[in-house]
Amino acid sequence: MRFGEAGRLWAQAAEPGSDQWNKVMDRLLERGFTLDPTFTAYLTSRDFMRMSRAQWHADYTMPALWDYYRPSRTNHGAYWFDWTTEHEMAWKDNYRRWMRFVNDYKNRGGRVTVGSDSGYIYNLYGFGYIQEMELLREAGFSPLEVIHAATQEGARLLGHEDQIGTIRVGRKADLVVIKGNPLANMKLLFGTGSIRLDDATGKVDRVGGVDYTIKDGIIYDAKALRAEVRAMVARQKAERGMPPGIMTIENAEASTLP
Repeated sequence: MRFGEAGRLWAQAAEPGSDQWNKVMDRLLERGFTLDPTFTAYLTSRDFMRMSRAQWHADYTMPALWDYYRPSRTNHGAYWFDWTTEHEMAWKDNYRRWMRFVNDYKNRGGRVTVGSDSGYIYNLYGFGYIQEMELLREAGFSPLEVIHAATQEGARLLGHEDQIGTIRVGRKADLVVIKGNPLANMKLLFGTGSIRLDDATGKVDRVGGVDYTIKDGIIYDAKALRAEVRAMVARQKAERGMPPGIMTIENAEASTLP
């Protein structure tokens, strides 16, 4: 009930552009407030089917975490035991208002940063962060503004803009290296990459995915790290006697048998 009604509460909020809307925004701007909306935390609320069947769950979500995601009256954020179309319509309206406020705040000079708040509500570590970037794009940020929010603005908020957040001589080498331009397609940043038709062969290829992560100048093979995660997930499934691939939502007790 808590999360279902939360989607309806925004219908009671001040209308975009109204005096109360601007009053709240003015106060936040005066105080130098930073918005880190974590849109992706509640993304499932507006489209349960899409998020619960995201392609990365099959290979990158640990069965133990999947158990926590499943409909439950005790696990936090596992409120899918009677989730309806009407709930989703309310949350879609919620997002329209929420995104409008965040975009207006950015346009008026307010700081907006990127975060995912992963670990429940079918929001998966790593993947949720890139989804958050896409959601800021949906809110009205340009691709470059999204990257700016994820890098320089985050560094400024933490007080480390003299060390990280931008590429400058003398600053820490904190970088991701990828074949392709994420400003043209942010899906290239997902660990699962993006699909593309090769007109020369007529076949569909999967492209993208970060190739290397550089932290404090140390280079990590991102593809090898993703392979390790897939192996961890596969081992836990094998230990539970579960088949590879996407996990079921129904009959949760069957998947936990040794």
